[in-house]
Amino acid sequence: MENKLERRKLGRIDQESTVVIYGAASLSNVTQEQVDESIQYALDVGINHFDTAASYGDAELRMGPWMPKIRKDIFLATKTGERQKEPAMRQIEQSLIRLQTDQVDLIQLHAVTSYEELDAVTAKGGALEAAIWAKEQGMVKHIGITGHGHIAPAVHLEALRRFPFETVLTPLNFILYQNPDYRRIFDELVAETARQNSGLMVIKAVAKGEWAEGTEKKYATWYEPFDEQSLTDRCVSFVLSQPGITGFASAGDIRLLPGIVEAANRYRKLNQEEQEKLMAIAGEYGSPFGQF
Repeated sequence: MENKLERRKLGRIDQESTVVIYGAASLSNVTQEQVDESIQYALDVGINHFDTAASYGDAELRMGPWMPKIRKDIFLATKTGERQKEPAMRQIEQSLIRLQTDQVDLIQLHAVTSYEELDAVTAKGGALEAAIWAKEQGMVKHIGITGHGHIAPAVHLEALRRFPFETVLTPLNFILYQNPDYRRIFDELVAETARQNSGLMVIKAVAKGEWAEGTEKKYATWYEPFDEQSLTDRCVSFVLSQPGITGFASAGDIRLLPGIVEAANRYRKLNQEEQEKLMAIAGEYGSPFGQF
């Protein structure tokens, strides 16, 4: 399989990541054999950045058997959802055991979705101290932050004012960006990550909206994803056309990965007119986080 995926510099980290980041959120929903096939596919198409979390069920355990073989060839990121230092330290240690490695490239403070949670993780005795400790111990190389919801870019902007996070993982798609308030704060976040040279990655690139009540959930994603290839292509081109974006995490359901990779391989930068045309149909869909 030809490795065509574009790579982009991950902020000030010495890393060129593929624009598609392997998202492991739903690996617990499939068998080890299916996980193995998916990871092999990702490697075959050239994906070199894998993103998981302690809270993704058995995802770290499913990825673990691969690490002795591929650890030196990939950028490995995980996350702690703990808010206090001691539990976060224990969770980071457990993640390394589950992943069968003595070091991850990136530890991220996970799902920091409100100012209250930001206060908790950055306070004395908060999870940020655990991440710093892990970095000092050589267990992690870099420290980042992630979050969901309409307020996430604003929370992450404030986070960068409190600590020089090396990466930010925040939501973006054409539906979110067509909202003027979301666009304004997202653009402010882009400017700040550029100023600090932090790596900016996004989630929800192919999110279509919430699952409609009574709808059969065809995928192991908590939101309904786009799965029609032409729209997936446009979704992917949209996020990769925005300034400052290193890449985006693939949707958790591994069945969606090939279509996402195809879209990334076909990526071309959308001009302003094309972006506006896409955002004009946003009203047909919805935010994965509900009403603005």
